[in-house]
Formats: sequence, C-alpha cells, structure tokens
Amino acid sequence: MHIDVSSLLFVMTLNMLVMAAALPYFMGRVNQTAHRAQAGILMQTAGWVLLLLSSQFPPQSLMDRLLSTLSMACIAGGMALNAAAFDLWCGRAATARAPAVIAALLTVGYGVGFSSYAFRVGWSNGLLTLQMATVVYALCRAPQVTVGRWRWLLVISLLAQMVVTAWRGVLGAFYTADFPNFFAPHLVNLVFALVANVTVVLSLAAILLAHRDEAARELQRLATVDGLTGALNRRAWLERATADLAIGARYQNPVGVLMLDLDYFKLINDKRGHDAGDRALRVFAQALQAVSRTGDMVGRYGGEEFCVLLNHADAAAVLAYDLRLRRWLAANAMPQLGFELSYSAGFAMRAAGADTIEAMLSRADVALYRAKALGRGCTLDAQDVQPELAGLA
Repeated sequence: MHIDVSSLLFVMTLNMLVMAAALPYFMGRVNQTAHRAQAGILMQTAGWVLLLLSSQFPPQSLMDRLLSTLSMACIAGGMALNAAAFDLWCGRAATARAPAVIAALLTVGYGVGFSSYAFRVGWSNGLLTLQMATVVYALCRAPQVTVGRWRWLLVISLLAQMVVTAWRGVLGAFYTADFPNFFAPHLVNLVFALVANVTVVLSLAAILLAHRDEAARELQRLATVDGLTGALNRRAWLERATADLAIGARYQNPVGVLMLDLDYFKLINDKRGHDAGDRALRVFAQALQAVSRTGDMVGRYGGEEFCVLLNHADAAAVLAYDLRLRRWLAANAMPQLGFELSYSAGFAMRAAGADTIEAMLSRADVALYRAKALGRGCTLDAQDVQPELAGLA
C-alpha cells in the first residue's frame, strides 16, 4: 500500500485545524491558562498551514522565505505558549523561558540562514528538538498540585516527535542529497507524518484532561474556601482541625484554638456601607494569614468571626500570635481601609485526655464573649474564665 507523505501532512494539518476550532467549544469559559493552551495550538496550526502554503511557491523565492520563516515562528511560538500552560497546570509559575528563548532564536536564525537549505533544516529541527526536550523536562518535574496522567501522554507524544524531528535535522544538515525537501518520499518523512497524526490526537486528549483536572481542583477549592476572604470555610476548617487535633493528641503536642470577632463590625456596615465591611473582612483574613506560621490554620467561622488552630503552640505561643496580629493591624488597617480594625478573642488549649474541636471552640467562645463584655479589644485564655465555664455547665 502506497502512503503519500504530502497527503498525511495535509490530513495532520486538517486535524489540527479541527482541534484548534474544537478546543474553545469543548472547554467553554476558561481562565488564562487554558487560553494559553488554545492560543498555542492555534499558532502551531497556523504554522503548519503556512508551511504547506510555502511549498506552492518557487524555492528560495521571497514568498517561500517569508511564509517558511513565519511558519517556524508560529510552530515554535505555539510550543512556548503550550509550555507555559503546562507549567501552570502543574501548579508552577508560567515562566517557560527556555522554550520562548529557543523560539526566538529559531525564527531569527531560520530567516537569516534561509538561503542555505542544509543550515535551515538542521537549525530549525535541532532547535525544535531542544525546545521539546525542555518541555519534557518540565513535565517530568514533580508537580506542585495533584495532576492526572495527562502529562505522561504529553511526554510520550513529545518524545516521539523529538526522535523524528532530530532524525530529520541530521539528514537535512549532513545528508542533504538523501533528504532534498520536506515532502520527499523518504522514510523519515513518512514516519514523521505518521507520528504527527497520532500525537495530534494524544495532545488534544492530554490538554482536555489537564483542563478537567484544573476544573476539579477549582471545584474542590470552592467547596473548602470562603469566597469573600479566601480563608477556609467553617466545614473545611472543622474537618482539618479535627484531624490536626487527633495528631496532636496522639503525639502529646500542644494545640491551641483561637476564636476572634471583629469589634463593632455592625457599626462599620451601618456607617461605611457593606462594601467597607467586606473589605474589612478581607483585610482581617489577610492579617491572620500574614502572621500565621506553617501549620497554623485559619478559617472563617461565620459572619465576622474567625478561628485559628495553632499546632505545636502553648499558651505563650498563642499570645505571641495575638500580639503579632494586633501589631499587623495597627500598621496596615488604616492605610488599606481608611479606618482602624480591632477585635476581641478567646482561646483554649487542648485538654489532657479526650478533647474535641467542638469542646475547645466552646471554651474559646466563652472566653471571647467575656473579652467583649470587658470592653473589647482584648484576648482571654479560657483557663482564666473557668469559674464562668463551671457556672454554665
């Protein structure tokens, strides 16, 4: 059976066109990460269209040179955009500097050295191989978030493309007579076209799976995080605090629970408006996160009430946390809000023997309301209001 290289490349380009058109439809409304992936696929598709169009003009003509150079810019630039998207989907910053630098070098060198067929084929294929290698390396690094198997689909696809691309580069640069043009009926062109058709499908599947993973993570985040302040919501905080308390009890580590209530919050809403109240809640949550140590856990308990679980913290450490928080607010609330913020708080330490988060919260809550009764703006230890707790029992 005869397989025509040009037909395979045409089919591959057609598949990429369909892929570029289908991705926005199937992904729906997306964030910047998915937009980069879509733009990357679109650029690579444009690159292949331009490369096929360049073959319709006389070799070494101005149009051949222009379209071929633009095609290399699109193919390499699209790969750089995809690399940035892959980094983001793996939970890393979207740097991807190496693929972007390689794309720029490839385009400039290709345009300058276009008159030498051996140079431009060796240069372009060599740098494309190197660019794909940098993406493979990034994908093989441990991701910062939980991801599925989509990255291994991409690794397999890119490794296959690297082999045939490097093969083409070596033949074009050093065995030019055996590899006169891109559509020559050479084994490497045939293998390249077949691999390209397969990897287009694999890449589409990988990108859709990566987008699905991100959507699942976002749903999980929305289910556990308070939408206004970014702190854990009540349910998520209670679940995680219960688990941390169990670990603390098992290893006999001190654990403290701090409950905080913004002072005169209703007055802020009534006098300054609910927008000011929302901003106050966000700044307060920011303050809690800013002074927290690794392992401390901040949650919005409800309304203007927040709670913090402090692991490996005795009463002195809880009071030190409280002091850091009050100093942070004194330095930052006025510049950010235009008015001061204060709070009342109560805290409880893990009791010896069986203790629960609910019991600790109850003790801290009594201490909190005692602090409010004493004039607000202070923090009390539940241990200091034990007589009142006994009276409530």
